[in-house]
Amino acid sequence: MDHARLIEYGLKKPGTSLKHPFDPDLPVLFVGDKMFALLGNHQGVPSVNLKCDPDNVWLVRQTYPTAVLPGYHMNKRHWNTVVLNGEVPDTEVLDMLEESYQLVYRKLTRAVKEAINGG
Repeated sequence: MDHARLIEYGLKKPGTSLKHPFDPDLPVLFVGDKMFALLGNHQGVPSVNLKCDPDNVWLVRQTYPTAVLPGYHMNKRHWNTVVLNGEVPDTEVLDMLEESYQLVYRKLTRAVKEAINGG
């Protein structure tokens, strides 16, 4: 898994965009006006910060203890940093990206959701 594939997959979701609000080398995927994937590096290895259900965040970290870490510079109860070193299977990373998108989408205002859905 790499940043390009995550960006490609993420941009296929309704209402998504790619922005660089923090640094030109730090791409961020947004749904509406909220971010759901912050792509960066962890100790020189590509990584992605993704929102996670706080009830399950510990399980993912225990399953992949060296590749899924508390979200770097994020709320550690709601965000994970996933190190893209091959330890987490690609399908699992994409599932995590999907979950992050859905969690953020659910919190959007009705007006933003309607704009995304064309109604």
